[in-house]
Formats: sequence, C-alpha cells, structure tokens
Amino acid sequence: MLLFVGLGNPTPDSENNRHNVGFKIIDKINKEFSLTKQKPKFKGLLTTGNIGKNKVYAIKPLTFMNNSGICIRELIEYFKIDAEDVIVFHDDLDVEFGKVKAKFGGSSAGHNGISSIDKFIGKDYSRVRIGIGKPKGNIDVADYVLQNFDEDETLGIEKISKNITESISILVEKKLDLFSSTVNNKQ
Repeated sequence: MLLFVGLGNPTPDSENNRHNVGFKIIDKINKEFSLTKQKPKFKGLLTTGNIGKNKVYAIKPLTFMNNSGICIRELIEYFKIDAEDVIVFHDDLDVEFGKVKAKFGGSSAGHNGISSIDKFIGKDYSRVRIGIGKPKGNIDVADYVLQNFDEDETLGIEKISKNITESISILVEKKLDLFSSTVNNKQ
C-alpha cells in the first residue's frame, strides 16, 4: 500500500496558489488513474485505487497546510501504512520553477506543511518537491506562495503534472533519482 499526499490549503480562493501545487498533482493522479471519487475522510479528501499492482490511497488534507500532519497520522494509523510508504507532493521555493526533485527524508527547509508531517509521523517518508522558484523583487515569501500562478506558470504546472503521472510507475517503485531525472528530462 502507498499513500500519496498533496499539500495545499482547502479554501476556494487558494485553488491556484503556488502553495497548492500538491493538490493539483493529486487531482491529476486521481483523473489519470481513475481513482475513486473524493470522499471526506480523515480530515481530508480521500481517493483509492490501484496503480499497477499497488493499492494506492491519495489524500488532500483539509486541515490547512500548517496542520497537514494531523490528517496523515490518522490515515496511516487506520490503514496501517508505514511512513516509508508515504509520498508527499509539495511546492518548493528552493527548486527552480518547472523542476522536480524527489527525495527520502531530510529537513523541512522551513516548509510548514512538511514540518507538520515530520512532527506527526517522523521524517522517514518520500517527498516530491515541485519547484515554484523564488520571489522576485521585494515580495515576502509567505505572500509569494499564497499568490496565484500566472498564465505561463499555470501551463507549466499542467505540463509538470502530466510528466509526473506519466512517470508514476517509477515513483511507485521508489526509484526517486530516476523518477526526478525522467520527469525533468520531459520538460
């Protein structure tokens, strides 16, 4: 069993924020792999299905970014999923826009959603960091991540989402470096 987690904020005005790229990836996975209709469970929107031979759960926490770990802990305890079988999709300022870096464990690098998950389940899970780039000019980081993607960025995120789903079989096998290079080579 695997758990895919997409980080974001659940308000309608947050839908196209940079911080909500994790939600967009889960939506694309749900569509591409015909996972079940989203149901409110475990303080999130949960879907289930199969990718290849793997049973997959996918969730978008409704606890807001800074409390994402609450939702994840409830779900993994209920379904008895090991933290090592959790894969979190989230935005990352330190990754160039349009690039993807997958890794296992590590620090939160100041990402509050990751910090919350670390607090509730530890650090032994995989992360797919989707680059949103750094703010230009005098804009505060918190304001930047809560801004909507512009038109070009929206198209870029749609392409990244497509490339991620096309390479998902590599991610399911937890070949993180190969997954990252495969996705990035398609850009």
